Amino acid sequence: MTQASFATHDVLNQSPPFEDVNLFTLDQPLRDAVAATAGTAADAELIEFGGHWGSAAMAQRGRLANENTPKLRLFDAKGFRRDEVEFHPAYHELMAHSARAGLHNSTWTSLGASMGDGAEVIRATKFFIAAQVETGHLCPITMTRAAVGALAVDSAVLEKVMPVLGTRSYDPSFAPWPSKRGMTIGMGMTEKQGGTDVRANMTRAEPDGSGAYRITGHKWFMSAPMCDAFLVLAQAPGGLTCFVMPRFTPDGQVNAIHFQRLKDKLGNRSNASSEVEFTGTHALRLGEEGRGVPTIIQMVSLTRQDCAIASAGLMRSGLAHALHHTRHRSVFQKHLVDQPLMRSVLADMALHVEASTALVMRLCHSFDLAPTDAGEAARMRLLTPVVKYWTCKSAPGFLYEAMECLGGNGYVEEGILARHYREAPVNAIWEGSGNVMCLDVLRALGREPEAAQAVLQALADETRGLPGIAEAFAFVGKALRGSESERLARAAVEQLALIAAVAGLKMVQPDHAALFAATRLTGDAGHFYGAADLSVDDSRALLARALPEF
Repeated sequence: MTQASFATHDVLNQSPPFEDVNLFTLDQPLRDAVAATAGTAADAELIEFGGHWGSAAMAQRGRLANENTPKLRLFDAKGFRRDEVEFHPAYHELMAHSARAGLHNSTWTSLGASMGDGAEVIRATKFFIAAQVETGHLCPITMTRAAVGALAVDSAVLEKVMPVLGTRSYDPSFAPWPSKRGMTIGMGMTEKQGGTDVRANMTRAEPDGSGAYRITGHKWFMSAPMCDAFLVLAQAPGGLTCFVMPRFTPDGQVNAIHFQRLKDKLGNRSNASSEVEFTGTHALRLGEEGRGVPTIIQMVSLTRQDCAIASAGLMRSGLAHALHHTRHRSVFQKHLVDQPLMRSVLADMALHVEASTALVMRLCHSFDLAPTDAGEAARMRLLTPVVKYWTCKSAPGFLYEAMECLGGNGYVEEGILARHYREAPVNAIWEGSGNVMCLDVLRALGREPEAAQAVLQALADETRGLPGIAEAFAFVGKALRGSESERLARAAVEQLALIAAVAGLKMVQPDHAALFAATRLTGDAGHFYGAADLSVDDSRALLARALPEF
């Protein structure tokens, strides 16, 4: 008797997985932006990195780390308090690969000084690529890198930390940091009653007579709770102060850092975020009492930089997956990418990603030059909140559009775009929401008016004659300096971001800078991707640069 077959379909008309690809060599806008700001000396290093992170093995690690979320273990089997967070092995593998590439420390010398000489752009390129694979684990990577900016206020602490933080080893063991091969640093700044307004913090710090302090209070968000130490703000007798809080006390005991629960977040699932209670917790003062906010300012600038880089990387990944899918998927006897309407959408998205990539790399170039160039330092200070605002705000809507290019395939959790979409909002919220970014721009203009004006003049010189630029500058100047500057700040900061994107793109691809200006700064600008009037030739050129066919 012949057995009946119940197979009802073959798998047809589906795109192959976008993996085992080189995430650097396939991204011409990124390669051009790096060449324009840091040269090509690191090309071999970046090509190797792009190939490794574009592998199927790394994609698998990203998936596993997100599907197997962290777990809080408060006590050991004997009832002793431990406050440990357990992660899937894939998370630790991602951390090890990022540490090996220096994502947490390659911009610093062994003494914590800025490396310069393209180090920021090269490191940002790796961060941009890693964000396309798995963004959650980059939270402790970001904070560890940025913490050096705050630790620099105390040379004694910095000298103790850098020999361990300065290695390219990742050591997940739960042990005092001086005994480890490598370390990570987290932070606990915000409290439930204050949020962004850290001056409203109520956590107290009292000197214990030994040169250390005892911290008592609560943090609503403690990022990356398995780090080896944390930067924490607390109210000391002299006012709000920054402290270094290690996981272990000097005698080797587990410090009284009592995690209450892990946050159940929309995205960022591979990474743990927690609520925490301090009960006489040991900590060392970092900087002078009452100088907590100035101490962490440099750290905040660096974490905001990474928010922008990661958001640009997420958008790049969304574009690559959308373009790859539409080149293989046929509808109505044509590949999707050959349908005029879909091609218009993809080309418009490619233009946005190209501008975003140029913008963040130009900002990182300012970080490289800032230690020796006052003009670039001013540009960095003014434009960091501008770039974070626009790039991070753009990402969720962009990734929705990328998901739509894949149809139902983009909406299911098996694909990476659903994860990217859930991940994207955190960068706009973390390290200062959109309103905070706009207020910081106004503060920068008020605090350093001459330096800020010089930055605006430089942007005007770099973009002169391009479509819509004169009108955009007129609006920015009027809005940011008028009596209603705060009310109009969002519109003005968005325009300033677009101007800066045009300037960055002009360094990389002048024709596309003019195209971006014409489609974003003139009265003909559309509100959704695909509404821009891009010619067939322009669309082809944008898509060929975005992702060569392979």
